[in-house]
Amino acid sequence: MLATLIRLLGGDFDLAEEAMHEAFRAALEQWPADGVPANPRAWLVSTGRFKGIDRIRRNARLAPLDSMPEPVGADTGDCEDMDAVEDDRLRLIFTCCHPALSPDARVALTLREVCGLTTEEIARAFLTRAPTLAQRIVRAKTKIRDARIPYQVPATAELPARLDTVLRVIYLVFNEAYSASSGDSLTRADLSAEAIRLGRLLLALLPEPEVMGLLALMLLHESRREARSSESGELVLLEHQDRSRWNRQLISEGIALLEQALHSRRFGPYTLQAAINAVHAEAPTAADTDWAEIVGLYDVLMRASPSPVVALNRAVAVAMRDGPEVGLAQIDAILQRGELDDYHLIHAARADLCRRLGKNAQARASYRRALALARLEPERRFLQQRLESLPDWCAK
Repeated sequence: MLATLIRLLGGDFDLAEEAMHEAFRAALEQWPADGVPANPRAWLVSTGRFKGIDRIRRNARLAPLDSMPEPVGADTGDCEDMDAVEDDRLRLIFTCCHPALSPDARVALTLREVCGLTTEEIARAFLTRAPTLAQRIVRAKTKIRDARIPYQVPATAELPARLDTVLRVIYLVFNEAYSASSGDSLTRADLSAEAIRLGRLLLALLPEPEVMGLLALMLLHESRREARSSESGELVLLEHQDRSRWNRQLISEGIALLEQALHSRRFGPYTLQAAINAVHAEAPTAADTDWAEIVGLYDVLMRASPSPVVALNRAVAVAMRDGPEVGLAQIDAILQRGELDDYHLIHAARADLCRRLGKNAQARASYRRALALARLEPERRFLQQRLESLPDWCAK
């Protein structure tokens, strides 16, 4: 409804939201007495459009009323056509993720207008005060209005660059939900469900290989969520997870999407990350993991989308394939370049490799550095336990 009303009311997000609320209020007043109409959505959209035009007339702050399109009737095909509804949803996604907006604004606006989260929920998810988050959303809407950002799916020639922005926003939303940056809970199931829902919607509207790859990646990650923490909320590493708790239905769906994306030969970094996670998903036990294949996939990913975090993940995989000393040398090289020095996971990985090599003094220093940087309480407790497990007497 909101997506359709934004289109019908000239791209004004706030006006469309107010009109939608007024339409619901009208339904609460009229439907108990008159009965539910044959097409409730069409009735609500039509009523919302009339309410929006009435507000334009009262406020006299947009174009004159006679310049507005004719209101949609309750029985017209415009409101009933599912293709039109789906197109409106896609317009909303691409408008919220327009490259002219800042990355933070894209995430906040997408969560608010597409996922339907409240300002308070978004603020809690991203550790931001609600008034600050609200201002960010207002600025994004103002930018859309003042820059006359079109409420439309971009042309075919513009699609690749715009689609990348949409995929990145969805990935950021899921990443925050699956591995929260701070707080008491390791994951946020509601937020990850919203990201997956958004990925499914995008795939239904735009079945591109990288959309398949991103949805596959999220499903494969999500399949392990229940096993990532104990009943008491403590962190459980991948190698120690009870794989019988992994969601096989999500794994099957994710692998099917991955294979479809790979067969297209037009895939990118999200598909490659999904392929890495598929290797984990298909291993019956941690000992059966094909680390050589994972390293090979990271080699391809480094060529396609190089980053310090990908390099770190590859170094961990190399340590599993070739031994902790080889992986430690690669992690130290990343740190010597000044990359990821404030990233707690690289220090946690270094500490673990030093622990395995018996370099307990170095492990202790790295665990302390990771603890100083970590903000997620389950991770902090895990790191503290590992630190306390090191022998005090060893000075290696």
